Amino acid sequence: MKVQRLPNSKTKMAFAAIIMKKAFHSASGQLSNSPQGICNVRMSGEELLSRLLDRKWALTSPDSKIHQIKLFTTTEKHGGGPLGGISFLNNTCPFLGDDMIMRDEDRCFYVVRDDLLHPLVNGNKARKMDALLPLLEDHIVTDLVTCGGCQSAHATAVAVSCAERGLKSHLLLRGEQPQILTGYNLISTIYGKVTYVPRTHYAHRIEMLKSYANLVAGNNGDVVWCNEIFEASLTAQKSRASCLGQMDAHKGIDNCRKKVLIVNEGAGDAVALLGVFRLLQYLSQDHLLGRKRAIKFVVDAGTGTTAVGLGLGAICLGLPWEVTAIALVDTIDGYKQQEKNLISEFKRLFGFLLKKSSLNEVDGEIVHWVERCRPRKFGNVFEGEIEACHRIAQLTGILVDPVYTLAAWEMATLLSDEKLKQDADVVMLHTGGTLGMFGLAQRYKSSFHSLKDGAFPSNR
Repeated sequence: MKVQRLPNSKTKMAFAAIIMKKAFHSASGQLSNSPQGICNVRMSGEELLSRLLDRKWALTSPDSKIHQIKLFTTTEKHGGGPLGGISFLNNTCPFLGDDMIMRDEDRCFYVVRDDLLHPLVNGNKARKMDALLPLLEDHIVTDLVTCGGCQSAHATAVAVSCAERGLKSHLLLRGEQPQILTGYNLISTIYGKVTYVPRTHYAHRIEMLKSYANLVAGNNGDVVWCNEIFEASLTAQKSRASCLGQMDAHKGIDNCRKKVLIVNEGAGDAVALLGVFRLLQYLSQDHLLGRKRAIKFVVDAGTGTTAVGLGLGAICLGLPWEVTAIALVDTIDGYKQQEKNLISEFKRLFGFLLKKSSLNEVDGEIVHWVERCRPRKFGNVFEGEIEACHRIAQLTGILVDPVYTLAAWEMATLLSDEKLKQDADVVMLHTGGTLGMFGLAQRYKSSFHSLKDGAFPSNR
């Protein structure tokens, strides 16, 4: 039997829309007595979000710790940039809810500690895969293929998450194998099957992913894309047990018909938005950040998916939250286009739910995309930035990395200024990225050597 051929995009969209609408109306007659069903029901944002989030999740709880970082001006200068002359103090048990009222003399921002969700999986990656991972079992996925850079946090997240569920991951990493494996690259190699791809071949990601997935599937396997199994989940769910029941118990899962799932680079798919919505629903509870207080939410941007999820979720819940995302990988125009693409894909998947929702009229411009304080080519590190991470870690116990999360910390520091704050609280989402420090220590040896406060005295 030949590998299943994927239908073209127009056919898939039309077919999925018909199936989703029929299945939803047949299973949800209780939503309305009108023969038109849900399309004539005006749902509140909270009701809409509840329906979107009524599913199985990978994370047992959406909870995340919230810390308060107090800022103090100091006469000591610690390098240039926005953090020079500023000291920090971490309040790990701040007053939240109605007590979260900042006095005029206070200069601070809050940090959502998603970096603590998993020891090896970045917080933003865990959120992106929160809704996806249960679907792998429901749809009998045996192998997952994805791609990323040599030090890809996404690749590591996929490898670890698949291994924890007994699935095989195939990671296509750009470039050549390093002489010494460190950081995310090392963890990816331990948990998944890594293949290094020449940059010229990697430039054509879609073709590359398709070709490799077909090789994994073999003659009797199937290849599907991430959003395809998500669309199927809106109509019917299959039990992994059905696959196991068809297998010879003595032969094991390796002999089960292969179903290979392709996940885009960075998990930048519409299904990834749901995990961010879930986080937002948790944070907006009255005893945490609440729904009335104006908030400037700050996040570093890789694919930009997390930022778009925050923006869409805020609109859905009617939150007076402004999302600021620091552009690190792409141009501002590139992120704006990605924002439109994600919103369009989200509306395509959930169009039958959004007809009477305010989200249906949203096309873009829900995220404030800004350049980092010191723009540069992605992956490079400026002088003094590793030292800044060092100071933040020693003063607060929070580890940020100079490629991603330091940029969010710098922006949160700037926005905490009274002139920019404008009666709003500043909240930084700490997405993780700390394993990347191991790879940076290999590349920027002299910067890490300079962190020494002094050698231990000798016996001479």
